[in-house]
Amino acid sequence: MLIRVTEAQPVANPSNISSAKPLRLVVLASGFGSLLQSMLEMLDTAKVEIVAVGSDKDCPALERAQKLQIPTFKVPFDAEAKKDRTGWDLRFLEAVSAYSPDMIVSAGFMRILGESFVEAFKDRIINTHPALLPSFPGAHAVLDALDYGVKVTGTTVHVVDTGVDTGPILAQEPVVVERDDTVETLHERIKVVERRLLVDVLHSIADRGMDRDGRKAYLK
Repeated sequence: MLIRVTEAQPVANPSNISSAKPLRLVVLASGFGSLLQSMLEMLDTAKVEIVAVGSDKDCPALERAQKLQIPTFKVPFDAEAKKDRTGWDLRFLEAVSAYSPDMIVSAGFMRILGESFVEAFKDRIINTHPALLPSFPGAHAVLDALDYGVKVTGTTVHVVDTGVDTGPILAQEPVVVERDDTVETLHERIKVVERRLLVDVLHSIADRGMDRDGRKAYLK
């Protein structure tokens, strides 16, 4: 049964998460699920437990989770949702809240999260981005970096706020741009770093939590 929005309770402040139990993680995905797969392979389950995988549509990421008997949920973003985005946001909030997550990871989830959802899980949603934010936000970060001619790009793990790739930065790691790089070759190298960095961040939050100071966020 889905929890009503009025009953949805924040489970933990990231600064107070205890390492005495696994961090409860809900993963949101919309596509193939390669980032989800790397998390499944690399996460220390004594520290972080993926309690559910959710999406806004049928996708291979849900199938990956189902094969491993991880609970999944889907809140379709259909014609009705397009007419009533607020209603969809509330239904999505209910679906996620049912799993009482400590943290939420947007792992290739291509829907911008609504303000009500972000506020309900304030400072507990994290996302990865294939560039060194605030440079090259948006859906074409790798192409934009190549077109601009930067010599170094990278990956960012950040807290999600109500903007697009504007939340406080938790961790970053550079990736050198080679002269003969294409979008595909550069993105593949970024993905390797991104997967490891995300897991490192999640382990750190599970062990010691995180702090937020205005625009700044810190791993303890």
